[in-house]
Amino acid sequence: MNTSIRKLRPADLGHVLEINQANTPEVGSVDLDRLAFIFDESSIRLGVAIDGRVVGFTLVLAPGSAYDSVNYRWFQTNHPESWYLDRVAISVEHRRRGLGARLYEAVFDELEQTGVRSLGLEVNLEPANPGSMAFHERLGFEHLAEQTTNYGAVVAMMLRPVGTAYRSSA
Repeated sequence: MNTSIRKLRPADLGHVLEINQANTPEVGSVDLDRLAFIFDESSIRLGVAIDGRVVGFTLVLAPGSAYDSVNYRWFQTNHPESWYLDRVAISVEHRRRGLGARLYEAVFDELEQTGVRSLGLEVNLEPANPGSMAFHERLGFEHLAEQTTNYGAVVAMMLRPVGTAYRSSA
């Protein structure tokens, strides 16, 4: 199998939507129009592909986006210099192969090249997502606060400096 990380293209959106929806509630449910909006607002749009087929993705937004997510807005208020990882998902049949870690490594490489100092994200506490929490803690994300969202979840707001040692072996 040939595995690669590549920039996502608009033509990938249908498949990205399938992966997104298969990963709810860990990743927020969206329709194609909402996903296209988030895609357009994202400064980093990466996919992990196996033999050319996208099996995972991530979307990262820079400060100043028109994105109206309550979690993105929290970071804009509390850590306005931070970029925000809105969503990351791997297709069910390709989990636990290190692909998520490879996506994060690629994101941090891009952030370092642009001089970004930190990356924020949230992890669900209710409904609980202990696997994601453990993964992000291993990557060095720090739990800053908790927030009750307008979509009924309670999330941990997490932040990690860019430039600190990290490689996919974490």
